[in-house]
Amino acid sequence: MPKPIRRLLPYFLLLLALFAAGSYAVWRIAYRPNVTTFAEGPAYLYIRTGTGYAAVLDSLQKYQLLREPATFRWVAEHHDYPAHVKPGRYRLDPAMGNIDLVKMLLFGRQDTVRFELKPFHYLDRLPRQVSRQLETDSFKLELLLGDNAGLQSRYRLDTCTIRTLFIPGQYRLLWNTSAPALLDSVAARYRRFWTPERQARADSLRMTRTQVSVLASIVQRETAQPTDKPLIAAVYLNRLRNGQPLQADPTLLWPLHGLGTRKRVLNVDKKVDSPYNTYRHKGLPPGPITTPLPGSLLAVLKPAHNKNLFFCARPDGSGFSDFAETYAQHKRNARRYQHRLDSLGVKR
Repeated sequence: MPKPIRRLLPYFLLLLALFAAGSYAVWRIAYRPNVTTFAEGPAYLYIRTGTGYAAVLDSLQKYQLLREPATFRWVAEHHDYPAHVKPGRYRLDPAMGNIDLVKMLLFGRQDTVRFELKPFHYLDRLPRQVSRQLETDSFKLELLLGDNAGLQSRYRLDTCTIRTLFIPGQYRLLWNTSAPALLDSVAARYRRFWTPERQARADSLRMTRTQVSVLASIVQRETAQPTDKPLIAAVYLNRLRNGQPLQADPTLLWPLHGLGTRKRVLNVDKKVDSPYNTYRHKGLPPGPITTPLPGSLLAVLKPAHNKNLFFCARPDGSGFSDFAETYAQHKRNARRYQHRLDSLGVKR
């Protein structure tokens, strides 16, 4: 090796070492996994709407989500993330380095939430149910649900019938879904349920979608037994065809806010002054008394075929009902059930 080259070799090796050290430092800061590993599973970072970079750093530090917060700050600020914070629920993978983490936050690539919509009887319960699972502004949701003109314009429903739009079940939503977007997602599920075949079934019954939902809500409050639902639906459809009042006990309890708390309907309840009182008013009530499950809707669309006009819960507490074509037979069934309630000391 020529002498000049031998003389420069130490400097070359030094530069090579410095380059290697610098490359490692860059890799370490940018790409080395920096998310804390938790035994119970992946970590999630929640960024509320309207919060800034300082709040993000505070959450990362408070919940100890990063191994080296300082290197994250360097990368985040180098990519101008502080000026582009986006709200949401972000899943933090333990293998994630600062570059991947910052890019995920910068572009708002958030994880969805499995939102469980449970049946509710009264509209004011919905915002509370939503706020327990999503960031959705419950006050704005209340305003939308109370805006009769807006509901009619957007969904062709009003404040009485808007509950028919909600089909209970699981929804995949963004954690920071807005109140209008939430209603639109619910409406999309509703439209998917109403296939041409189901619409044709409703047409054959001479019922609108809303009427199907209202009757399904009553069927649902009468029983939780899937096999009894089409039988109970048939009873009410037979009464409607005959021009008889539905005389559905759950419709008495709804205006009294007794659904879910009362076990017995009294004669005095039949005098409640409400358009939901199906003892006083023929036909369907103006809105549903709960949000019907898909199974309850299908029970109305595919009812049993019989001439039954009456039913009564069985006294054995099984949740099933006894059905009858005549009032005399129904009275015998009802008497057995009332005796059972008396023996248990059930007053209301």
